[in-house]
Amino acid sequence: MSVVYAAIHAFENAVRQLVTKAMAEEHGETWWTKVPERIRKASNGRMAEDAKFRWHGARGASDINYCDFSDLSSIIVVNWPVFDDLLGNMEWAKTTLNTLEKSRNIVMHGGSLSKEDVERIGMNIRDWIRQAG
Repeated sequence: MSVVYAAIHAFENAVRQLVTKAMAEEHGETWWTKVPERIRKASNGRMAEDAKFRWHGARGASDINYCDFSDLSSIIVVNWPVFDDLLGNMEWAKTTLNTLEKSRNIVMHGGSLSKEDVERIGMNIRDWIRQAG
């Protein structure tokens, strides 16, 4: 599962980068204000929790680093006009992220996936990269 873990980790961060870049290009430095309030609150709460443990590294320096996989999907959906040209089909994007999140949660919490699940991850990541770059 270590290869799958690394692939999902890299993919999740690539989606964060895609969201950040697209939103910043559309809305400038204040793009985070276009994120649903519930996601901003959750992110701020996670950041505050991390800040309590100064002896330990944080998830990252940006609010987006504290977003869950489903949060990233919600940001894309709520701001679909920003992502339409890039991703092409909202339902496809949501389904792809939802499918990958299921596998992500298993792998990131120490579980194992079947061969078919691993193949599905590869297929979904490949298709996302072909679509979004």
